[in-house]
Amino acid sequence: MTKQKVVAAVPPPLFTTTEVKKQPLHGFTYTGFDSSKKVVRDVDTNGEMKVNMLVDSMRACSPTRREFSHDQTRWMDQYPSALEVFDEIINASKGKQIVMFLDYDGTLSPIVDDPDRAYMSDEMRATVKKLAMYFPTAIVSGRCRDKVYKFVKLAELYYAGSHGMDIRGPSTGSKNKKSSPSVLCQPASEYLPMIDEVYGLLMEKTQSTEGAKVENNKFCLSVHFRCVDEKKWSELASKVRSVLKNYPKLRLTQGRKVLEIRPTIKWDKGKALEFLLESLGYANCTDVFPIYIGDDRTDEDAFKVLRERDQGFGILVSKIPRDTNASYSLQEPSEASLLFNT
Repeated sequence: MTKQKVVAAVPPPLFTTTEVKKQPLHGFTYTGFDSSKKVVRDVDTNGEMKVNMLVDSMRACSPTRREFSHDQTRWMDQYPSALEVFDEIINASKGKQIVMFLDYDGTLSPIVDDPDRAYMSDEMRATVKKLAMYFPTAIVSGRCRDKVYKFVKLAELYYAGSHGMDIRGPSTGSKNKKSSPSVLCQPASEYLPMIDEVYGLLMEKTQSTEGAKVENNKFCLSVHFRCVDEKKWSELASKVRSVLKNYPKLRLTQGRKVLEIRPTIKWDKGKALEFLLESLGYANCTDVFPIYIGDDRTDEDAFKVLRERDQGFGILVSKIPRDTNASYSLQEPSEASLLFNT
């Protein structure tokens, strides 16, 4: 693909610097994940992981649990607000190609009880549209790509659905367009029949659990338990495990009040980020500045890639202190909007 150079030496209106509190860029110590936390990222589905451990993990991933490993002040010192260090961020990006990667739920839209009603505001949509006028912009979500597109409704963006396993380029309307509307990447296509089969089984198994919702995201599945009584989590976990024990090629991971069922292939949001940078022509460039903003544990794979590349940075959207591979933080989607409009 032809590389189109759009540098931020003279920031466009969205990134006009303002006087903000000065803090050193990366002026904190990264400690990595706290291994003492009961958070299971890849849950064994072959019988070795007990249900009570899975439930403990479900509780630990719940945003309502306030068993912090750091107090709020210390955490903010380590992962400062991107709004407060905005001028430092801009200085670091000068002369480089900014590429934006955005999660959807909890980043562009609020977390809601019904995942089918996670609408983004018209203001946020207009902001993202304006952002894409200046920088290549991608939505990277665990949702089905088509569903995310129906929420966002912007044809000029890249969309990476199913945790990056279904990627498509812009179809129209952006000077940063670098691809045809054809599908760019679907590394898990062979798993579609299996995913559909497991979806049917999970729908049948969980229908008696009040509040549970199974979502088919094409190349992965989500079992939402946000509306399930916590006393019923063990029952739900048992049902999910009873299905997955017969499918060793699928793995169970966790997000915010959701269990994610994915193929065992080595592909995640971090791989999607790398693929998109390569597609844009920036695979081996030193003058690219990727920015990834997300709220979920599945976004950590992308944050980690940016750390390993030593390029750009990740921003975690979270009110709750937690260990992260991100460099900075925001409290909620409204702050993401403020950042874009600064």
